Amino acid sequence: MPPSSNISPVQQPDEVRLVVEGLERELTRAKKRRWVRFFVGVLVLGALVGGTIAYRRANAPPPEPRFTTMTLEKRDVIEEVQSTGVVEPVNQVEVGAQVSGRVVSVDADFNDQVQAGQQLAEIDPELFGADVIQQNAQLSAARAAVKSAEARRDAIKTRLDRLKLLVKERVASAAELDQAQGEFDVGVAEVAAAESQIAQIQARLKSARTTLTYTKIYSPIDGVVIDRQIETGQTVASSFSTPVLFVIARDLKKMRVLAEIDEADVGKVKEGMGAQVTVDAFPLDEFAGKLTQIRLSPNKVEGVVTYSAVILVENPENKLRPGMTATAKIVTHRAEGVWAIRNSALRFEPLAPEEESEEKKMKQVKMKEKKPSLLPGEGRLYVQGSGPLSRPGNHAQTIKIGISDGVWTEVKSEVPARSKIIIDEKAPDKKKGFRLF
Repeated sequence: MPPSSNISPVQQPDEVRLVVEGLERELTRAKKRRWVRFFVGVLVLGALVGGTIAYRRANAPPPEPRFTTMTLEKRDVIEEVQSTGVVEPVNQVEVGAQVSGRVVSVDADFNDQVQAGQQLAEIDPELFGADVIQQNAQLSAARAAVKSAEARRDAIKTRLDRLKLLVKERVASAAELDQAQGEFDVGVAEVAAAESQIAQIQARLKSARTTLTYTKIYSPIDGVVIDRQIETGQTVASSFSTPVLFVIARDLKKMRVLAEIDEADVGKVKEGMGAQVTVDAFPLDEFAGKLTQIRLSPNKVEGVVTYSAVILVENPENKLRPGMTATAKIVTHRAEGVWAIRNSALRFEPLAPEEESEEKKMKQVKMKEKKPSLLPGEGRLYVQGSGPLSRPGNHAQTIKIGISDGVWTEVKSEVPARSKIIIDEKAPDKKKGFRLF
């Protein structure tokens, strides 16, 4: 209020007091309005939070069950022994060279069909042919030497006979007769030596002729060439070991797999068992085979012991090739239409309850240690009770089991078909209290 000159100084304090009181009343009303807005905001926020919680609870999924269970199933259980090996021909021959020299011709190539006695390659025969000619010449000279020695022997024989007559007539002396007899004996020895020389030369000639035949490499069997390791002009050296020139397989319609059986499984397999063979080149094809041999010689590689098993495999379409890596499955036992349980149920062990005291936990551990050990051919199952918090340990059952295929195991004991057998247990959630999210 603007000051007025008509108001006296006594009246001015009352007017100021009235203005101050009016301002205080307005301030009080403003504070009340702020508290009202605050409480309204709190109520709205509380309503939103409560609505959110109610919505989440109404739409929340049901809690996961503590135990994962299954029931017995009727199925076929097939026990198999699986191993890997290498595909090989049933009968293959490595063809080598018995002489050294330069290869002058190669008459067979990879994948060629060859017959027994067919020429595959030839080594330069010049040196070996010259040796035959030389031995023939020496044989002719030795035969001439025999004839010369026989002529000398016959001449000395005639002279010896004449001296014997002259000695009887006392025309020749006994010394001359003795000398002629000695010369005759020498002549006979020379003939024998010359004849033995002929035998030696004949033996060398036969060896030279045989060596000459070795310059031609022939196929020993009917089959197909699966490997060739020489080229024309290459020098073959067979001084220390026989070099391999060709590898010939007799028949690729029948192959064999040399599989390595682990020592833990070798007692399950027997000769005559059937096998299924697969290779990476044809993953959808299975080749029927038969186990024909289990070798007694062990193979030790980095402490792992295996035994070689020979599996004969039919290969009518020639899909299997030598050197392929094969996987062989040998069926050892088969159970058809039997009750079976997953192996995870046999491996299950209940968790220790966390809410119990240490004394109870130790008691349960001791009870677990006192649990009777399983004998061969036995297994232990845990069957869930009727209550949601029931302990699986109170429903343990020992059963008789049969063969296993690695996932399923045959059950030989009487177990109710609808029993809920525990295969897994979920640990309880440790978080407690209010959770908005």
